[in-house]
Amino acid sequence: MAASGDPAERFREVVLPHLADALAFARWLTGSAHDAEDVVQEACLRAYAGIGTYAGGSARAWLLAIVRNACHTWLARNRGPMLVPLDEVTDADLLASGPSGDDDAEAAMIARADAAEIEAAIAALPPPFREVLVLRDINGLGYREIADLISAPIGTVMSRLSRARTILIRQLGGRNDRA
Repeated sequence: MAASGDPAERFREVVLPHLADALAFARWLTGSAHDAEDVVQEACLRAYAGIGTYAGGSARAWLLAIVRNACHTWLARNRGPMLVPLDEVTDADLLASGPSGDDDAEAAMIARADAAEIEAAIAALPPPFREVLVLRDINGLGYREIADLISAPIGTVMSRLSRARTILIRQLGGRNDRA
């Protein structure tokens, strides 16, 4: 950490190493690479303005919290209110394990198709579920970090993550029936 207290140097040390994660998170929340760039630019301006308030800890979680807030502001301003169903999700079918592919080219093609299908399924999740799933399973944040980031109890984080995974399993459950 810069001992001089230079805000620009502190910004470089705290924020810049995590820009790729910030951009990926914003892309998941907005659903658009172009919109994500706008959100991250706004988040960086906010982070620079508030760099003096960063008190240590996980710089990545601090930046992702700013990105999340900037994203919610951007979405409200540019897309209007969204209805988010938070109904209980129960009785999910478990994914059946599919047969392994014999041909490498065919396996690679199937893997690419599966990745695209998984990405689309994640993008279709209700925003509260999608954001928790992305923070945990893609960005690797811990439950406590996510709870602090979204200002929710840790039980809410765990519940949303479980529901998100259940919805994904349901949506992707029939994908092995292609054979």
